[in-house]
Amino acid sequence: MPAHLSYDVVIVGGGHNGLVAAAYLARAGRSVLVLERLGNTGGAAVSARPFEGVDARLSRYSYLVSLLPRKIVRELGLRFAVRKRTVSSYTPLGDGGLLVGEGRTRASLAVLTGGEREYAAWRDFYGMTRRAAERIFPILTEPLLTRDELRAHLDDATAWRTLFEEPIGVAVEERFRHDLVRGVVLTDALIGTFADAHDPSLVQNRCFLYHVIGGGTGDWDVPVGGMGALTDALADTARSAGAEIVTGHEATRVDTDGATAEVAFRTPGGPAADPTDGTVTARHVLVNASPQALADLLGEERPPAAEGAQLKVNMLLRRLPRLRDASVDPREAFAGTFHVAEGYEQLATAYQEAAAGRLPTAPPSEIYCHSLTDPSILGPDLAGSGHHTLTLFGLHTPARLFAEDNDAVRARLLAATLDQLDQRLAEPIADCLALDAHGRPCVEARTPLDLERDLRLPGGHIFHRDLAFPYATEETGRWGVETAHANVLLCGAGAVRGGGVSGVPGHNAAMSVLGR
Repeated sequence: MPAHLSYDVVIVGGGHNGLVAAAYLARAGRSVLVLERLGNTGGAAVSARPFEGVDARLSRYSYLVSLLPRKIVRELGLRFAVRKRTVSSYTPLGDGGLLVGEGRTRASLAVLTGGEREYAAWRDFYGMTRRAAERIFPILTEPLLTRDELRAHLDDATAWRTLFEEPIGVAVEERFRHDLVRGVVLTDALIGTFADAHDPSLVQNRCFLYHVIGGGTGDWDVPVGGMGALTDALADTARSAGAEIVTGHEATRVDTDGATAEVAFRTPGGPAADPTDGTVTARHVLVNASPQALADLLGEERPPAAEGAQLKVNMLLRRLPRLRDASVDPREAFAGTFHVAEGYEQLATAYQEAAAGRLPTAPPSEIYCHSLTDPSILGPDLAGSGHHTLTLFGLHTPARLFAEDNDAVRARLLAATLDQLDQRLAEPIADCLALDAHGRPCVEARTPLDLERDLRLPGGHIFHRDLAFPYATEETGRWGVETAHANVLLCGAGAVRGGGVSGVPGHNAAMSVLGR
């Protein structure tokens, strides 16, 4: 149970954003209580051993780091590191493919497309996004600019039009000619977002923007020790600064008059005991949960429902599979993002099929091997015998497709997704899977409905709701974490500039409390 009846700040939810806020506020001398429903902190940013009897600690849900500012790592003194991937991506096509990486992209594009034009377009396009990243990423941890102020700050009319004003499909089709190249570019607009390249809402542009600005470079890095290493470090830092973190305590209600708040919580009882109810008061309440959960706590009307659209698959292999493209070493192909069925037209077809209520005929996905960059997640015996992890993220599988029979549809989708992978390999992936202590293949899959059940992500949406452009509107407030109540803030992924493993909403909520 909490040690006190009153705190300066109560944080509902011990995910990474809540822990960032707790660490900043405790270091600033505030008394802080974190109430976490689950038996552990970390939320979706955790490491786990999902396969019984197997010493492999996988990033079970979120798995790569791009949006976490080094500023947060430095200011909190976190013992956490990331490593660069040696290859950005590999996309197979027949017996060849496209390998994107330092010193490799130009030659690979020339072989694929038969000339230099596509490389020139690639260089110019990603030069533009890199410049945008250098301007936008550093201000994610500053008070929001207005739309006009952000446009002036970006100071690039082409980048503004491409990223903020017209569907990203326009730029992709104008700049690139090869279907495979177009598809590789578009994928950053679709990860965790169910949309077409030309969606007039520009939800795909918002997704694309956050995927290309991370770190000021757009690089996606591997967390050393797995994603749980980050949240473990955050929890340790928060506790060391004086924050109190209690797990197994679910907040059930927040009452506020704008100056003080009361948070009710419930602690499940043991097998023969009833749950225990309690309350604490606070000057500020930070909610590290979805906008839907925030509304429930306040007894207010829920915002429009969110819908996730991804399949997450974790695998452990005895060895990496051989590729149909014999010119590429599997250790290179899987070190970056391995694209499957993600040509431009394939992505459009998959979207159309899913929007019509059918599983995609050729489910698109992207895969990478954490253990190639960071073998520390494997026990010594596994690492020494050539075992490797594979993380697969499937696209265009909205939650509605699983509503009738989640288990049956999950099994069908997993089989179809692995079949698409097999078509790019020289041997079935099933032949490479390791076995757990009971002789079962080491593979697990999670649908949006599974994520909603396990993590309370609304509709299984990994960003809690559709991402927002990172500028102020009449509804956002100064930091993008404000609510209708002066002393209740939203510090989860559903805040403005939320989504991904960033800590930005946690930082910004803490700055709001501190009056920065």
